Formats: sequence, structure tokens, C-alpha cells
Amino acid sequence: MSGSMGLNSERVGRDNLSFILRQVHVVGPQSRSDLNALMGLNRTTIGSLVRQLEGRQLVEEKQVPSSGLPGRPSHVVRIRSDKHLALALEIQVDSLAVALIGLGGTLIRSRRIPCNPRESGPEETIDQLVVAARELLNDADIPHIVGVGVAVVGIVESATGLVRLAPNLGWTDIPAGELVRTGLRLDVPVRVGNEADLGGLAEHLRGSATGVDDVIYLSGEVGLGGGIIVQGHPLVGANGFAGEIGHVVVNPDGMKCGCGAIGCWETEVGEVALLRAAGMPADPLSRRAVNRVLDAAAADEPVARGAVDRVGRWLGIGLSGLVNTFNPSAIVFGGLFARLEPLVETIILEEINRRATLAAREGLVLRPGRYGVDAALYGAAELAFEQLLADPTIVPPVSAMPVAARRKARKSPVPAPVPDSPLGAGQETPTVPPGRRRVRDTNEVIR
Repeated sequence: MSGSMGLNSERVGRDNLSFILRQVHVVGPQSRSDLNALMGLNRTTIGSLVRQLEGRQLVEEKQVPSSGLPGRPSHVVRIRSDKHLALALEIQVDSLAVALIGLGGTLIRSRRIPCNPRESGPEETIDQLVVAARELLNDADIPHIVGVGVAVVGIVESATGLVRLAPNLGWTDIPAGELVRTGLRLDVPVRVGNEADLGGLAEHLRGSATGVDDVIYLSGEVGLGGGIIVQGHPLVGANGFAGEIGHVVVNPDGMKCGCGAIGCWETEVGEVALLRAAGMPADPLSRRAVNRVLDAAAADEPVARGAVDRVGRWLGIGLSGLVNTFNPSAIVFGGLFARLEPLVETIILEEINRRATLAAREGLVLRPGRYGVDAALYGAAELAFEQLLADPTIVPPVSAMPVAARRKARKSPVPAPVPDSPLGAGQETPTVPPGRRRVRDTNEVIR
């Protein structure tokens, strides 16, 4: 009986540490009073838990300057983003990206490089990704990588890291997780997820959908991906394949999709569809051409405006079915659509109002994503952090480390967070939606 009680006590302790760490990681600084109200524990117990997290260099507690009111000054618990980092990787249709992201979502360092995975093939592409990741890690003395998260534009078997199908990459049954793990040779978890699911997660935690429990996130580049949040939780499906909305058929008389079906939604709204409608070569790697069309449409050039309006109308048609199915409070647009949405919001809403039921669309808002083309990287970091967030005791206290490791943990410099701008060159800095107040760690540049 006593052994069972001891195990239960350890589990409760881990759960309490996990709760506090998640709270300051996602929400931001918390006072002891905040934590007391949330957890129903006394201040002494809260203090003990915070000291355990401090000893692992996961948080820090500082006294807030006195406001002049009676009573003791409050202590505020803040995340430490400088000691335990996630390595976030992304495979897009036309680029690879690598980033070091600290707890609390602080971008430390990043790099995006052009690449054509369809032409290179999966093994060579992942080799390039690994090389870029190693170079990023070698650029600084990084104290501790807690995990690796990989975002891929394809259908991913989340439990195994197998990319079952990525039509826009030309990949089938590629063990991406194992290839990354073998290449990096890091003794940490490697997790792989669909880029749209991860982009939706990032926007829900800290972006345009913060505080919204029911969200549809659309990620548009060459293809169309979706991340769906229901009652505050990602919708993943039985095998992690939920959200493949780009392959919902919307036009039975339409074009053949890379997946083999006819009339998939992404054939009407992706970059290729936009270029085709503008009378330009439908090169899936012509990002500059896409930007020229969007710029011309913003200037009301007739052909470009017509192409953008056509894509907007098909976006509204497809979204109508999703609104009826999921009854979201917000639809967030990422990638290409983050730039496109402000140009066609009226058209999208016209189609939704025409086709979705009043009850399902009531109160619905449309928002461009905060993280733009880099949302999936921030979501990949959350995958990498998950084991640590679930059990902070996997990180030993500094006092329990060998002397050499202890000295390194205390003295190793970490690059300062980079200015808050997307990783992709030429993209505008995203802004926090109006009216959204976000309390953040003072060490983190507000994104």
C-alpha cells in the first residue's frame, strides 16, 4: 500500500509541475496567486513546485516591484527560453526550414533555404535538411535540445513519423522521422506532423486564434492543408490523418489532382490555380510570380484581380461545407492565404452566407494568420516540447548534473532571440489581432 501511495504522490507531483510549466509556456508569466487560484494549492506548495522547476532551469521567479499598496510584493513565474530548446524542421514544396525555438515560443535562430523535394527525392531532401540543422546547431553552443519536431506537407502517420502520401512532393511511404533521427544522431525524441495541423496548433496557442476553442486553419501554398481545432483540442483522427481538406471534392468537372482524384479543392485554390487563372505558367515553384499576381490584384489590375476573385470564390464554396460541419468561431488563413484573404474577404463571406446555414456561421470571423508561412515551424516546436511539458522531471536539476555539465549549463551563451519577423524572406511581419492583449515574458520579443 505504501509503495502505491508513493507512486501516486510522484505522479501527482509530476502532474503539478507539468501544469505550471504548460501554463507559463503557453499563457505567459503567472503570479503565485494566479497559480493558487488555478490549482487550488496553497502558496507554500506552489513555491515548492516553482523551486523545482527553477532548479531545472525551466522557469524563473522574480519579485514584481511594489505598487505602493499594502501587502507583500507578488512573485511572478516566467518561462526560461534560453536553456531548453526545440529543433524545428519543415519540408515545404519549394523550401526547407530549420529553427531553434525556446520555451514560450521564442525564436532563437532560423534559416530557410530553397529546395525542390520532388526533383531531389526524399533521401536527398532529408539529407539537405539534416545538414542545415547541423549547421544551425554548430553556430552556437546550445545548452540543451529537448526534442525535434518535423513539419511535412503530406499525410503523416503521427505515431511512426511515416509520410504515407505527399502528392505535392511526389512521396509515398517515406520514413521521415527515422531518416531525420538517423541523420541528426541526437538522443532526443523526433516527432513528425502534417504542416497544416502544426500551423493550426501554433495559431491556436499564440497566434490569431489564441483563446478561440473552435477554429479552422487553412494553409495554402501549392496545395491546401487544414488544421481543425474542436473544443480547444486538435482534431487528429484515428491515425492522425484528419484535416486533409484539400482533397475534398468541390468540382466534379474540375481538374485532376496530384492525389489522383478529380476536382479536389486544392486544384481550385492553390498557387497553381491562381497562376492559371492569371494566364501565367502554372509552375508550382514560381513564388515570385504568385507575389506579382497578388501585388497586381492589390493595385486593381483587371486580370490579376479576376484571378484572385476566382480563387476567393472557390475558397468560400469549400469553406461553406466546413462551416456547416464544424461550426467554427474563427477561420484563420496561413501561407499564401494570409496575403490573399484581405483581398477577397468580402467574396469569401458572400459564398459562406449564401451556402452555410445561419446557425453554423453566426459569429464567425475570418483572420489572416499571425505567423504567415512559418506557422508550421512554431507548431513543430510544440511537438518537440511535448515530452518535457508532460513530465518536467526528465530534466535533472542542475545540482544533480555532473560538474562539467553543470558548468556548461550555467555559463553557456545562447544567441539572443532574433527580431520578431517571419523566417521567409520578403514576408511582412505579422501583427497581433486588434483587441488581443498578450502578457509575455519580457525576454521574448512580442510576435
